[in-house]
Parts: sequence; C-alpha cells; structure tokens
Amino acid sequence: MASFHLVTPNLVLRFICGFFFIPHSIGKFSAREASLSFFRTAGMKPAEAWRWAAMIIEIILAILLILGVYLNIVAWIACVYLLIAGVAVIKVTKKWLWHIGGCEYPIFWAICCAVVAASTP
Repeated sequence: MASFHLVTPNLVLRFICGFFFIPHSIGKFSAREASLSFFRTAGMKPAEAWRWAAMIIEIILAILLILGVYLNIVAWIACVYLLIAGVAVIKVTKKWLWHIGGCEYPIFWAICCAVVAASTP
C-alpha cells in the first residue's frame, strides 16, 4: 500500500499557490484586451509592458513554487506580488468580494503564500 506521509499540508498549499498562477497568467494572454484595460485603469503605463511583465513573473513564480526552488524567498515574493495585485484591484473596482470582481481572492492567495513562506525552514 502506498504511503502518503510525504504529502503534507504545506506541500499541498505550496502546490495550490503555484498552480493557481498558471490560469492567472494564461488569462493575461488569452484575454489580452481585458488585461490591458485593467492595467490602464490601474494607472500602469505602458499597459502592454506591465501585462508582459505580469505574465512572466507569474510563470516564474508558478514554476518555482511548484518545484519548491528557493521556496522561502519565492513564496514571500509571491505574497508581495499578490498584495500589489490586490491593491490594484481595489483601485480599479473598489470592491472586496471576489465574485463581483473584488480583491478578496488575491489577498487570500497572498496570505496563503505568506503561510508557505513562514512555514518553510
């Protein structure tokens, strides 16, 4: 019988934090105009450069979190990145609840990344 003692809650949370960056990044590529509009409304100029930077950062964070490379540093960077994203969402939507476009989701995700970072030796 297989043993699952290596699957810890921290490992599961780390994978979730990493994997969630993948659709987040794909959305910036597949919904180009919507993401450009968001960056413009948030006051980030030039919007196209910010879109590309965000996609690249998210792909790198996803890979490093999933693989557990430089985990402590990467998880803190992800936390800060997501807090900045949460502030940008507040600036654009002025809403908290995620299901109506608010910042609740990136803030929660940032907290999860902070937990991963804080629990990494």
